[in-house]
Amino acid sequence: MWPSVITGALMIASFYFLSLAVKDLHIGTACAVWTGIGTVGATILGMILFDEPRDITRLACIFLIITGIAGLKLTSIN
Repeated sequence: MWPSVITGALMIASFYFLSLAVKDLHIGTACAVWTGIGTVGATILGMILFDEPRDITRLACIFLIITGIAGLKLTSIN
């Protein structure tokens, strides 16, 4: 039961922080950042916790996602 409670609480917190981000960012940028952080986080945790492959291609793709997130934020005009 506790993992479900923790997951629910973290989902609520995640949506709350997304709603705060939308106050300063365009919705497209905020959504891309939110999704990108989740993708990178899940991939890195998979590598650490589940011994998923850590080859250069996967690491390069993670780097590209992070670069894209930073680029969207830097080019966002408020």
